[in-house]
Amino acid sequence: MTKGRILIIDDDNRNIFALSAVLKARKYECLSATSGEDGLHLLKQNADIAVVLMDMMMPGMDGYQAMAKMREDETLSGIPVIAVTAQAMVGDRERCLEAGAVGYVSKPINVDTLTGLLTKYI
Repeated sequence: MTKGRILIIDDDNRNIFALSAVLKARKYECLSATSGEDGLHLLKQNADIAVVLMDMMMPGMDGYQAMAKMREDETLSGIPVIAVTAQAMVGDRERCLEAGAVGYVSKPINVDTLTGLLTKYI
């Protein structure tokens, strides 16, 4: 039995592959998108997505812009977003949370930290 669908939005397919493999091993069902625009499209097409793992630094629409678009759409605004970023600089966590993320994990991802966050929302 799966625990809930997770949408991974990341412009790097290697990150999507690694994250999907780890999450699937823990019985999570994953969808993925390689841009903010594609991620928003998938969210609108799949009402059963429980959580979004959002890469914050992407070309085109970045994670901050994608989260802002989600907050503007009443059908998407309630979906929790966990920010995933390589930018582990002072203030980044706060900036992500202020933008609407419910959690924050830095790359390389600590899987136990991530699954701890996921269990709060799935």
